[in-house]
Amino acid sequence: MATDMSPHPSRRRWPAVLTAERPRPAGIRERPNGWWLAVGAVCFGAFMGQLDASIVTLTYGSLRTGFHASLAAVEWVSLAYLLTLVALLVPAGRLADAHGRKLLYLYGFAVFTLVSAACGFAPSLWALVAFRVVQAAGAAMMQANSVALVTTSAPRERMRSALGVQAAAQALGLALGPTVGGALVSTLGWRWVFWVNVPVGVVALVGGHYLLPRTRARTRVARFDRPGLALLASATTSALLGVSAASGLPVPGWGVAALFAVAAWAGWAFVRRQRRTTAPLLDLAMLRVRAVAFGLVGALSGYLVLFGPLVLVPVVLTARGSSDLTAGLVLTALPAGFALAATGGDRLLPHSLPDRARCLAGAGLFTLAVAGLLAVPLTPGWLVPVLALAGLGLGVFTPANNAMVMGAIPARSSGTGGGLVNMTRGLGTALGVALVTLALHLAGSGDIQTGSRCAAVVLVAASAVAVVAAWLSPRTAPEPSRAAL
Repeated sequence: MATDMSPHPSRRRWPAVLTAERPRPAGIRERPNGWWLAVGAVCFGAFMGQLDASIVTLTYGSLRTGFHASLAAVEWVSLAYLLTLVALLVPAGRLADAHGRKLLYLYGFAVFTLVSAACGFAPSLWALVAFRVVQAAGAAMMQANSVALVTTSAPRERMRSALGVQAAAQALGLALGPTVGGALVSTLGWRWVFWVNVPVGVVALVGGHYLLPRTRARTRVARFDRPGLALLASATTSALLGVSAASGLPVPGWGVAALFAVAAWAGWAFVRRQRRTTAPLLDLAMLRVRAVAFGLVGALSGYLVLFGPLVLVPVVLTARGSSDLTAGLVLTALPAGFALAATGGDRLLPHSLPDRARCLAGAGLFTLAVAGLLAVPLTPGWLVPVLALAGLGLGVFTPANNAMVMGAIPARSSGTGGGLVNMTRGLGTALGVALVTLALHLAGSGDIQTGSRCAAVVLVAASAVAVVAAWLSPRTAPEPSRAAL
């Protein structure tokens, strides 16, 4: 720390701003419920991440017109972002565990905000795609640490409530995305879809600087596992490209098979390296903990069920003559139910009810809801209550499942754990979109009834996996050593 005796105090303070985490003001640290301020700061990032994910698809038409590009080319604006994000979540969490979760989170927010501005000034489509890759790197630093910051800020007995509020912020961003995106694109133009992130990002950066706690428990590493990063990135990228190609993109069958083969080989090589290296990117012992292993399976299934209807419902309703506005309003029932249960479920359900029981109750509820898609007419009047019920189930399930996973991970590894949770979320999101799209594609554009039923069967199967994963989770969660921040 620089002192007044230093001849060049500014030179010593400037690096400290970039490399050291600032302590919270004493007035915030000593408040009995001051940890809620940290959760609120993280919710800015949760909101922005989901808003950005759901808002960008509204720019496709304007981008095609403005850059004279095909739909396949424009889709890379979203695909490049998703591939980069999923590949970097675990490495970002590992770096945060070593160098500070608050520090990496704020760096991520700064990168995300600055590159959002650059996206708005993109002179060409491929410049925009390149900016989106960098933006995803910033988002990875944010998302890998968001769950970790919440779980290490909140008292253990309030962790589930805190994760519920964070999940509700994500649901709010998801719900507002189509409406905000449509309004911005139709009035101000597609560039404002990216510029809108800038003022929110500036506020969040300032708030995070003062409200987020420093990292107390760290996992020091002698070196960073770059070969492990390359293998993990190859595995996730090939898998996601394979899923996207199988869902109807003009890729030959042998190309899809090759992508999945590369994903399988890279995944095997990554596991083999992690077992042998002295400084692994991911401690595989973490995945041998039942609460973590089955919790990640449940998270993947839950997010598949959450995002599958976001593709299915608009296709079904618009094919039957409903407007895009009607489809958007119907879809709002899903994130609205999610947000309601995520924030209020902990108050309404018995406090003594363990996370496993909450996961079972939530998974059972959204399984019942998506099964309803096979039994009721897919009209707005029926879809609204079905989607609201599914959202309520997911809102009960997701915070409890995340709390079960993060409660089983030591505080010193919470960044890596948060990266795992969010990587699983990204994979579940991609699978939800791709499998529903594939079901509709195989049925053909002229048979929307059969396609929608096949898609509903996929969602029911994923829901059943979530129920089984919750059932197989331990009845009593392990109690790792946790450091209060």
